[in-house]
Amino acid sequence: MKAIEMTGRTVEEALDHALKELKLTKDKVDIEIIDEGSKGLFNLIGAKPAKIKVMTKQSSLDDAKAFLDKVLKSMNVGASIDINENDDCININLSGTKIGVVIGYRGETLDSLQYLVSLVVNKNHDNPYKRVVLDAENYRHKREETLIRVAQKTAYKVKKSGRPYKLEPMNPYERRIIHSALQEYTDINTNSEGEEPYRRIVISLKK
Repeated sequence: MKAIEMTGRTVEEALDHALKELKLTKDKVDIEIIDEGSKGLFNLIGAKPAKIKVMTKQSSLDDAKAFLDKVLKSMNVGASIDINENDDCININLSGTKIGVVIGYRGETLDSLQYLVSLVVNKNHDNPYKRVVLDAENYRHKREETLIRVAQKTAYKVKKSGRPYKLEPMNPYERRIIHSALQEYTDINTNSEGEEPYRRIVISLKK
């Protein structure tokens, strides 16, 4: 958060100067009036400038970074945080040492962290909802490629044997990858069965 003090003949003029220096709009800052100033006698004698303090508001990106910094330090993980916002989505990528601890078994820790960051980012319900995608060392892309290969190999087995195959339990995000990977197979059907967190996909031949 950045803060500057600015003076002007009026509070409005001081604010205008501050916004120009910060290159921000009024909705992006908090304003503290230190002195409203005075025009003085005949607008000349004893005139006193207005003085304000202008502080940049904490953004969603700042909140997400501050939260992750704290969590990573508590996990004793040294990681850099690359964060950017694209429309209504905040993309975060972590890289550094001991990053496997952040990912966890099949991305479970990463998914939990992503959920928590989303809560932090969207705590102010007056602001538009922002989707959070948290990744570490490009894990999600690598995992997606692995799941697509699993889907294709399993579909081949199903065609060859004629018997349905059950995949290991997966979270909703990973199940969507499997469904998507096989949606163009005209002779293959994919269904989810079971309750979370043990819900899994069954791949079978279409009847």
